[in-house]
Amino acid sequence: MEWLIGFFEASGIAHLAWGNLLMIVVGCVFVYLAIARNFEPLLLVPIGFGIILGNMPFEPGMGQGVYDQGSVLNYIYFGVIAGVFPPLIFLGIGAMTDFSALIAQPRLILLGAAAQLGIFFTLLMAVFLGQYLPFLDLADANDPLRLLRAAAAIGIIGGADGPTAIFIASRLAPDLLGAIAVSAYSYMALVPVIQPPIMRLLTTREERLIRMPPPAEVSRTQRILFPIIGLIVCVLIVPDTLPLLGMLFFGNLLKESGVTERLAKTARSALIDSVTIMLGLTVGASTQASNFLTPRSIAIFALGACAFAISTAGGVLFAKFYNLFTRNKINPLIGAAGVSAVPMSARVAHTVAQAEDRHNFLIWQAMCPNVAGVIGSAVAAGVMLVILR
Repeated sequence: MEWLIGFFEASGIAHLAWGNLLMIVVGCVFVYLAIARNFEPLLLVPIGFGIILGNMPFEPGMGQGVYDQGSVLNYIYFGVIAGVFPPLIFLGIGAMTDFSALIAQPRLILLGAAAQLGIFFTLLMAVFLGQYLPFLDLADANDPLRLLRAAAAIGIIGGADGPTAIFIASRLAPDLLGAIAVSAYSYMALVPVIQPPIMRLLTTREERLIRMPPPAEVSRTQRILFPIIGLIVCVLIVPDTLPLLGMLFFGNLLKESGVTERLAKTARSALIDSVTIMLGLTVGASTQASNFLTPRSIAIFALGACAFAISTAGGVLFAKFYNLFTRNKINPLIGAAGVSAVPMSARVAHTVAQAEDRHNFLIWQAMCPNVAGVIGSAVAAGVMLVILR
């Protein structure tokens, strides 16, 4: 009987708390949305299962959790906290991204810049809340910059770029990494749910019916030169963008050079898939109820939603503003693609346009602000690192 009692006390059942149950339900919802509703399954299945995995209760001191030094999950999680996984993700993204739309329509780069509005608006909002809501625990009297660093890490969620959010949080606010990572990837996966209502609210039917000419053809030489010139320009202006944009442009050069197809194929398939599995699983596992279910995490999740909504609105409204000064009208829907959820946001803009006119093909036009948003969010992150590190 003593042996049975000891076995029960060491089991997970004896240490199961309501917080664990709640987070396990959240993980199941993520998996359901991925499988039943097809909401970005490549992201939500690893994250959802990771949430379930990370909230399996166990006896303290067993060394099983993602935060326990020496555990298997902790070793994998090192790639997140050390900022190793995000550049590798960018390498794969570069190897699968076609920058032709951006090269052919440089004026649409402005939409990618405008869609970063949510980052800076939310930064200011987080600074304000951090000063007047002590329970958020964002400020530190002994470190005047701590509040700004935390606010910058939260604001970057507005870029809808999970790897960039993780990269910034790991350097500016490591204690917020779990909440920021889960928020960023959650909103990336929910792009088809969050963006369409905002897009329809801010545009008229006449604006949604605007047709844009297809982009001009881009030469192979232009496609090869773009990642080289892009890297030099961006890193000379903001050196801290090197880890992310360096890998993005390197991956793109592997794709466009035409002589390294085997390397490009590895980067956009086996490599990025492997990193996505490890990153998604450990990010999900980092949501242990004892660390995650706090007012601060809930506030970060809410601020992330606000940041993403404002970024979407910023891109749409800037496109409407731009149309006041040009004859070549822009369909404002593609402004929402300025967030860097590639290619999800571009697909959403195309889908919303086709709901009004099934012969209106905006996918290539929307890809321009979409890939510009990837560069824009990385540059915004680099600026924050330069100022606040």
